[in-house]
Amino acid sequence: MFICSFILTGAPERKMEDRLAQFRPATATKLLLSLLKIEGPPGKEQEVAQFITDQLVRSGADPKAIVTDSAYKKTLLPGNSGNLIFKLKGNMQGPRRLLMAHMDTVPICVGTTPRQVGDRIVSVNKERGLGGDNRSGCGVILNAALTILKHDLPHPPLTFLWTVQEEVGLQGARCIQRRLLSNPKTGFNWDGQSPSSLIVGATGGYRMDIEITGLASHAGNDPEEGISAIAIAAIAIADLQENGWHGLVRKGKKEGTSNVGVIQGGAATNVVTESVKLRAEARSHDPIFRKRIVREIELAFKRAVKKVKNSRGQIGSVTVDGTLDYESFKIKPSEPCVVMAKKVLQSLGEEPIPKVANGGLDANWMNEHGIPTVTLGCGQREIHTVNETLVVEEYLTACQSALLLATEG
Repeated sequence: MFICSFILTGAPERKMEDRLAQFRPATATKLLLSLLKIEGPPGKEQEVAQFITDQLVRSGADPKAIVTDSAYKKTLLPGNSGNLIFKLKGNMQGPRRLLMAHMDTVPICVGTTPRQVGDRIVSVNKERGLGGDNRSGCGVILNAALTILKHDLPHPPLTFLWTVQEEVGLQGARCIQRRLLSNPKTGFNWDGQSPSSLIVGATGGYRMDIEITGLASHAGNDPEEGISAIAIAAIAIADLQENGWHGLVRKGKKEGTSNVGVIQGGAATNVVTESVKLRAEARSHDPIFRKRIVREIELAFKRAVKKVKNSRGQIGSVTVDGTLDYESFKIKPSEPCVVMAKKVLQSLGEEPIPKVANGGLDANWMNEHGIPTVTLGCGQREIHTVNETLVVEEYLTACQSALLLATEG
């Protein structure tokens, strides 16, 4: 619920009302529309970072307090920008707080034409997604920073972080130069739907690259001389499916998911396929069980290799390379970031709904880096599709929540 004014009593409430009085819904919406227009798929966030930097400097930020780290030199995808970091010294006491969001959007959003239509922001280019994931989060924390700068609002030490390459495995958050954050004690991440949603935990994810090598032969003249990499892949996937290790995985009280999502190989129907490359993933909130799923995937492919032989008894081979995309986490209800977020949302008329996500968030890596971080929604709907929209009222409520969390005494 977007709240313009309050009828409140008591000094703390009047203080909150004074801070929200500086919030300008029209300005926040205009800022978001400007952000949405900028192209910035993973690895190409530099223009977004420059826009944010320009806005901060024009509002009085010390250029020396704005830095870009070298995370892009370590990410799996080549990039033209690192994570953007802006720090403010506190003018009131309190531990440093982190406010963050990711800059990149998925490729389907490149070429979007954003426009407000009624209570929603949509892309009028029907072949392109909107990019509210996660330019809305960028707008939320940028608006908070600009409001604090313009109106000299009291605040503890603050670190604002705009990350890169979230959509390709949380790479920016993973490779962040932590020393540049100046050791925040609590973190707040904006990325998602309803502002009342409070994500306090998320699953861990492991990504695998699987390469099968067989032996080519003519599929018509001497197919028995070949070793089909496609046949090996098919047997392995069928094995996983039949034994409950593909899709939703439940073994006793343990639960997770796995998916073979990409298969590439073959060039002609008259050639026994020599090579196939696959990409798979495994997820679970239980790190030990996730490792078990990964192991079962590896074993299925090794078994499949032994089952496909040519006329001379030869078999193929398989290599599996994997990497941890993000580790699972769950924050205790007593953690200050959870307590503060609940308090602020309730003050805005929202009923906080703690959730545990089955996908990865930048907060996964912030928690792994030792910064307890919750994730709040900012109005996104049907993300990663051409039907994506953004609920303006919810975005504005998220902007208010960020301003209060940045300035709460």
